[in-house]
Amino acid sequence: MESVILILTLLFVAFMALGVYAGVKAVRAAKRGVDRTITQARRSVEDTALRAKSYGQPGVAGELAQLRLTLRTSMRATQDALNAGATEDASLSESLGLFQRLSAHGRELDNDLKRLEREPDRATVASLLPELKERTERITHSAESLRWAARDRARQFADDDLAALNAQIDLEAGALRHWTTEEPAAQGDTAGHSWSGPADEEAPPPPSLDPADPRPRTGYPWQKSARPETTN
Repeated sequence: MESVILILTLLFVAFMALGVYAGVKAVRAAKRGVDRTITQARRSVEDTALRAKSYGQPGVAGELAQLRLTLRTSMRATQDALNAGATEDASLSESLGLFQRLSAHGRELDNDLKRLEREPDRATVASLLPELKERTERITHSAESLRWAARDRARQFADDDLAALNAQIDLEAGALRHWTTEEPAAQGDTAGHSWSGPADEEAPPPPSLDPADPRPRTGYPWQKSARPETTN
């Protein structure tokens, strides 16, 4: 009896521990989902504000907002493309490592641009714009090179797979049409052989396998019945 109680107690403790573990994992997953949603919402708000500044504010403020918007859009698109491709192509891991290094420069530039947006000395900021534009172009160009290389690689793999699939389908279609090669061979095998008896010995016609229909033959409902002949 004591052993049964001990086993039940251990099972109860195990189920409790399992429930606590599952609850902690669910809470952490929910927290990650909430954090991800908040991050995406914050990015959307920032992008909308930058887009409004780039179009609504002339001069230095609008140019800074446009540079930040261009930088963020390019980096985010490259990150999404590499992450999506890395799930199917392990060779993109090195590209992801290079992008992480590039992202450090991108974050540094974005922080500089954000800080200059609050700078009251617009003349000094205007003198820095050429250098800021050049840095933005260099970073976005590198990001675009990685992004398009990953896309071209994925498209090439898709084209190669499609070509191999087309070749396999052609072979299968030829195998399914095997009678086109068997019919000429069958005709050649039967040439010169007669399966009938001598010409002067005519075989009687085979008896009909269908019994005579005892029902009277009537026409179809859409046929007109023949008129009976009248005698005058």
